[in-house]
Amino acid sequence: MTTSPPDSGRTSAPGHAHVAHSHRQREMAESFGVDAERYDRTRPAYPDALIDRIITTSPGRNVLDVGCGTGTAMRQFLSAGCAVLGVEPDPRMAAFARRGGLDVEEATFETWDSDGRTFDVVAAGTAWHWIDPIAGVTQAARVLRPGGRLAAFWHVYQLPAEVFESFTSAFRQAMPGSPVNGQAPGQSLDAYQPLLTKAANGIREAGGFAEPEQWRHDWERTYTRDEWLDQLPTSGTLTRLPREELEPILDAVGAAIDAIGGRFTLPYATMTVTATRFP
Repeated sequence: MTTSPPDSGRTSAPGHAHVAHSHRQREMAESFGVDAERYDRTRPAYPDALIDRIITTSPGRNVLDVGCGTGTAMRQFLSAGCAVLGVEPDPRMAAFARRGGLDVEEATFETWDSDGRTFDVVAAGTAWHWIDPIAGVTQAARVLRPGGRLAAFWHVYQLPAEVFESFTSAFRQAMPGSPVNGQAPGQSLDAYQPLLTKAANGIREAGGFAEPEQWRHDWERTYTRDEWLDQLPTSGTLTRLPREELEPILDAVGAAIDAIGGRFTLPYATMTVTATRFP
């Protein structure tokens, strides 16, 4: 489910208050399906090295994708030879994934009925912060086979300084006093660390798992003006803005990208909190 980063899940910039209560913010968590096609088109996939690492450190290739959204991570696991089932609370996102031939059941993970099915991997691509940190881990332990892996992962990006300053100026000009607080989307790893720590602490508190690990996979992507503006409406608070408020932001950010040459390269770190279920 996702932040401001254009990825395959859903989150907004994770300050301490947001991290503490994000799993209760169902309205935002389920706002991303307003344009599922755009979401699927613009959000980047996860590093192949991460998908491979999850699979090779798990006892098998039967994957449950929690908060699967439009199915980005599901398609990657399928391409790697896995059997994959998705669980998604937003019927619009689930319907989009099904139209692509994916097997998705509609439910919040905490209330989902596994009907006795078990899995080698419980994965969550930019979705775990929308799940109760204790009830979610308890459910994961229930459906994982002994030695199975829980892996929650997020894209983190930090706009280059000159891009961030240009975008922030554009946001403030376009929407002073808005819920975006005049700051361009994009957070450093330090800002995301509370989210990662919360996920790890939930695993420890719920029990049933070995000590959680934190993995990092670095990569980058170059965006053109049109590519960035295409994904921007899928980001955090912007998903819920009416068109008349969104258009000035897109115009201002587009002008800022034009001013820096019409494209820019964005460094990403895909961060994973993961643990194996005790035998």
